[in-house]
Amino acid sequence: MSRIGKLAIAVPAGVKIAFEGNLMKVSGPQGVLELPLRSEVKVEMTDTQIQVTRVDDTRIPKALHGLTRTLIANMVKGVTEGFQKKLDIVGVGYKADVQGNLLNLALGYSHPVKYELPQGISATVEKQTSITVKGADKQLVGKVAADIRAFRKPEPYKGKGIKYSDEVIRRKAGKAGKAGGK
Repeated sequence: MSRIGKLAIAVPAGVKIAFEGNLMKVSGPQGVLELPLRSEVKVEMTDTQIQVTRVDDTRIPKALHGLTRTLIANMVKGVTEGFQKKLDIVGVGYKADVQGNLLNLALGYSHPVKYELPQGISATVEKQTSITVKGADKQLVGKVAADIRAFRKPEPYKGKGIKYSDEVIRRKAGKAGKAGGK
């Protein structure tokens, strides 16, 4: 039995869960999320809990058991609290600005980089060098943060670029130069 899959998911007050065929909808104060359910797992709902069970003990239902439970738990947490990723911009002249759903980045290129935020995702910029990406969908928040980081990945010599706030950049020594000799 999956250790993660057998755990019950607590449903807080204010969260509504609806099933439409094989589609599960979770709605709350932060938004509405949907998950298509596979036939290999069953999702049972009580008043305050969700329990995920598998149909049989073959390979695919075993693999989907813990995954489905975790996806549903992330949906419940997303519509109540939401998820966020913090990014730091390092470099002279590198900065960010948000206008509506458009993120403007100055990253040392000859042109400004403009990134349109998808629906359900918001970004805030503190002191021009710190970006916080927020949203209800954990996967989408991570994807948007990775897309923003990909515009200028941190380099190992000076550490310039966009990095996650908890990321540690391993630094390399530069050229040693010619020591003595002719």
